[in-house]
Amino acid sequence: MKVNRVVTKIVVRLFFLLLLIALVPPFLQGDQTKLQHIFLSFRHNWEMIFPAILILGFITLLIICAKKKYNEPDLNWLLVLNTVILISYGAAIYIRIYHMM
Repeated sequence: MKVNRVVTKIVVRLFFLLLLIALVPPFLQGDQTKLQHIFLSFRHNWEMIFPAILILGFITLLIICAKKKYNEPDLNWLLVLNTVILISYGAAIYIRIYHMM
């Protein structure tokens, strides 16, 4: 029963830590000209639905799990799965932007 609570909290904290680490370097460099010419474009507008669903699902599951104090194992594992997919999606975008710079 406690394993899923611990795993959920570790994965969510890892996500927020990675998000913070990804956001810090552009602000520390001071030179924003490298990021001025980078644009993410989608061929079709409906392609933006999938990241939006992933992010909204993460926020919803995080709020529900926090409200229930991580006592529901099924919701905890859904949050872990959603967070792992969100981390991999964020890493893919970060790598793509890093190669453009």
